[in-house]
This record gives sequence, C-alpha cells and structure tokens, in this order.
Amino acid sequence: MKFPKTIQLDASDQYIFDNVARPGEWAVSGAFAFAGQDVDPGALEGAEEIAFATAFMGTGSFGWSTFVIVKAIDPAAYEAVIETLAEHFLSHYDAPNRQAALEAARQEAEFAAGLCDHPIDTLLGIERSLDEDGITEQFRIVEGKKESAHRTSWELGEDKG
Repeated sequence: MKFPKTIQLDASDQYIFDNVARPGEWAVSGAFAFAGQDVDPGALEGAEEIAFATAFMGTGSFGWSTFVIVKAIDPAAYEAVIETLAEHFLSHYDAPNRQAALEAARQEAEFAAGLCDHPIDTLLGIERSLDEDGITEQFRIVEGKKESAHRTSWELGEDKG
C-alpha cells in the first residue's frame, strides 16, 4: 500500500506555518481542520489561510507541509495512522465516541491512500478553495524521480526513518 509522507524541499514551511509538520510524517489532506462549524475558511488570515490553501497535515505533529511524497506504508503503520487520527478527532474535534472517531479516521486514511495511485517518490501538492459547494481540493502531481547521478530535489529533505 502507498501513502503520503511529508517532505520539505526547503525551509519555507518553517517560515509560513505556525505549526510545521516534521519531514517524514505520514500525512492526510487535513481539510477536516477547516470544515467545522467554528471555522470559516473564507475568514482565515496569515498562516492559517496559507495552510487552508496549500498544505497537507502530518499525522504525528498535526502540523502543515506544503508537499508530500508517495511512499510505501506497511499495514501496522497504516493502522497506527488511523489510531492517531482517531485520538486526535476525540481530543481536538469532539468526536462523539471512539467508534465514530475511528470511522472518520479510516475515511481520512483511505482518501489519503487513494491519492497515491502513482509511482513511489511522486511528489504531490494541494490546492484547496472554498466555493458555493464547500471546500474543494485539487492535487498537483510531479511524476517520480528520473534516473541520474544526482538525487532529485525532493529526496534531499526526506527523513529516511
């Protein structure tokens, strides 16, 4: 199975986001952070506005990353992502119970995995907007690395752990 993993191509995320994802975290879209009744995506400013428009959410720090890269994930790590998301939904988004939190987390994980129907090392970006139908997401794709004597730029910031 493949899943998105956060990556930093340069230090810009550190200057943009208040809460930055660490390189090498498994990631989800994170649109749920902007979909609650207490959040108005149209009224966001600064770092929150940029996170809404252009960032994925890491599932370790729950910070933001401009890019993710497609990587293989083993079943245990995938289930750990779901468990971590469920705990986050319970503690930060008032999920009514553990079962509902697990169901929502599994849906987020399945959606994220569905973005990864591309070769390993494909770089993904996101463009999120608000329209009359709600939040819309579009994903930008840069095909995987080319064979050369040099590593691709998106490998440079990756945590190999």
